[in-house]
Amino acid sequence: MAISLSSLTWSLSSLSFSSQISPKPQSLSLTKPSNKPISSKTPSLALVASSAVALPLDSETINIEKYVKARLPGGFAAQTIIGTGRRKCAIARVVLQEGTGKVIINYRDAKEYLQGNPLWLQYIKVPLVTLGYESSYDVFVKAHGGGLAGQAQAISLGIARALLKVSENHRAPLRQEGLLTRDARVVERKKVGLRKARKAPQFSKR
Repeated sequence: MAISLSSLTWSLSSLSFSSQISPKPQSLSLTKPSNKPISSKTPSLALVASSAVALPLDSETINIEKYVKARLPGGFAAQTIIGTGRRKCAIARVVLQEGTGKVIINYRDAKEYLQGNPLWLQYIKVPLVTLGYESSYDVFVKAHGGGLAGQAQAISLGIARALLKVSENHRAPLRQEGLLTRDARVVERKKVGLRKARKAPQFSKR
């Protein structure tokens, strides 16, 4: 009887051990293949989409850059009709050449560069419109520093100064419209003990 009982307990323990081990490989085999195909496919689609969007913009800027270099042999410094304008922190170097009225800023079209803002585009056109040259000269600009509003006003001053090199007779009408005056207004510096240039902290009596 002792032998039969010990054999029965041994058989039962082996059965319980096999039942605990058997479900584990099944669960592992189900989870492995589900994750691999999703991770391998998704990045390839994102890379293809980003490359398709980025290519035409680069080719357009390269074409405009080649056009500007062909029109301005020797660069900006080698040209004769040139003017420099400043406003706030913005600086613009402007070159005028006889043409049809194109305006190119930093190798991009002016409307695209200035985000289609009608006020900023008007700043650029005012000096040429004042003298009736809006379709007589092409404008090439290198601008840096400040924001787009400051750069647009710096370009306006640069165009007005460049027009003086075309003829000194342009000074009177440009001066009358205030286009030759350098606007010296800048942001006032912050002071010690104040929150901004003039704003003081709130007064507390106690």
